[in-house]
Amino acid sequence: MRFYAIGDIHGQREKLRAAHSLVRADRVSTGDTDAPLIHLGDHTDRGPDSRGVIDDLIAGMAAGQPWQSIRGNHDQMFLDFLSVPDADDPRFGRADWWLQPNLGGPQTLASYGVDVPEDYDFFDVQARARVAVPEAHVSFLDRLPLYAEMDHFLCVHAGIRPGIPLEKQEKEDLIWIRDDFLWDERDHPKPVVHGHTAVQEPENHRNRVNLDTGAGYGRKLTAAVFEGSDVCILTEDGRVPLPPL
Repeated sequence: MRFYAIGDIHGQREKLRAAHSLVRADRVSTGDTDAPLIHLGDHTDRGPDSRGVIDDLIAGMAAGQPWQSIRGNHDQMFLDFLSVPDADDPRFGRADWWLQPNLGGPQTLASYGVDVPEDYDFFDVQARARVAVPEAHVSFLDRLPLYAEMDHFLCVHAGIRPGIPLEKQEKEDLIWIRDDFLWDERDHPKPVVHGHTAVQEPENHRNRVNLDTGAGYGRKLTAAVFEGSDVCILTEDGRVPLPPL
């Protein structure tokens, strides 16, 4: 089964449109218009147009594009920021942390016309954001699944807890895990296609494929095609094989 995947988008609408163009070109070359395209999470934060990214994804899916999106930790932080009721909620610390520029919350809110002053009051910013963020965007983020299981691969944002069956995986691991997953060389039930940990170039480690190439930091957004166990990166010049390291 052929499918496509795109790494962490992080509010980079124009880069996402360019990645979608690469997928369209590959579809034309294969004649396959139905192969799924998986967006690996972190649709929002750091980049200039998180609102535009979500607008494009909602519109494409409504138009019948075979697109899927899975939940990233930044998508979850955005949701938590909008929904946390008070400072006693256990999510409050992370929701407040999201308002720091390095996490990208202020950039996301700016795309909705909401400013975050240096001396911000959390609940003032939250109240203004609740008015500015369309309910359709909240619903889109809230419906994002934690993974997409394909014939030969498992697509998830951050990774999995090695040795734990998929049905027993913790949400926190699926959207946040790093070292315990990244440094484990064991075979998983299926190789894992993921993002979350930015690298300079896409990496195929045999048991996992990392497609986060740092779009959130101004670097490129990577699109790939998977056929059987083969992985190719999509470029303007066509497919480039990504063999295991």
